[in-house]
Amino acid sequence: MKYQKAFLEKFPVQIEYALNQYDRHNLTIDQFQHIIIGGLGGSGIAGRIIKSYFQGSCPVPVEIISDYNLPAYAGEKSLVILSSYSGNTEETLSLYITAIERHATVLVITTGGLLQELAIEANIQIYQAEKGFQPRMALGYSLTFLVLIFSELLKQSLHNNIRSLIVHLRETEVFITRAATLFKQFKLNSKHGKCVIHTDTAAFPIGVRFAQQLQENAKYEAFVHEMPESNHNVIESYYGHLNTNFVFIDSCLNQKVSARISFIKNLLEKNKNNVIDTHLNGFTLRDMYETIYCLDWLSLMIADARNVQSDAIQNINQLKEYLSAKS
Repeated sequence: MKYQKAFLEKFPVQIEYALNQYDRHNLTIDQFQHIIIGGLGGSGIAGRIIKSYFQGSCPVPVEIISDYNLPAYAGEKSLVILSSYSGNTEETLSLYITAIERHATVLVITTGGLLQELAIEANIQIYQAEKGFQPRMALGYSLTFLVLIFSELLKQSLHNNIRSLIVHLRETEVFITRAATLFKQFKLNSKHGKCVIHTDTAAFPIGVRFAQQLQENAKYEAFVHEMPESNHNVIESYYGHLNTNFVFIDSCLNQKVSARISFIKNLLEKNKNNVIDTHLNGFTLRDMYETIYCLDWLSLMIADARNVQSDAIQNINQLKEYLSAKS
């Protein structure tokens, strides 16, 4: 945990860096029919969070692509924002090539690599993060750059909100304490071999982020279900006692969905299942960042408890070697 802890402590530093380094793109939302955000893993999750956060204020559709191919409708009226921390993610590079071929407007978030080289050659605007982090531990850069890109598109001003947020996030011990309180509720013996995360729609990307951090940092199986959809299917698997840690994340934006979440929690608790509640108090910028920060700390605590090396990614590296041999 020590190695990753040093990176996570720099989360507010990453946010401040992105805020200070941000350059205006001088684009407005009325220039586009839709926005496409491309990225995978630690670089891609920021797009999902941003789509959820701006859902109520963005007048055009926002699509998240974590694949090799852009949708057929992508073209001259598309804004394509591509995020790859290394700049060498093959899926994101494929999206870039197609976006340029179709004359879309492109913005890039990266630290370098081939993506940066291609963007410089094509005079594409680059939002450059600092090197030296694993992508999943560099969310502060991509998330904050996207917040600022979208706020400028929508003629909003969030700079002061972000500066205030940075002050709160610097109180690292507050978030470690919050994470420790949640950690005490987890059962991590051999009989509780996975984590199932339930969220409402707004908080779903935060649930995905937490699942990804559990999977990659703690090597711990995790799944995410979104309500109300999961009430039409997943609920029928909840009979009796299950060897699972159930985590609930509710933005509290919709009272009907909150009622559904309450019902599922009661259903599980009635059968003595392990239920862990980590609801938001709303869905402000501060709520969003602080919850992510707290859950990131929690993932490292679980990694430590399971005695795994949180920075090791042996399977991912083996996959890359396999794919490289096939190409």
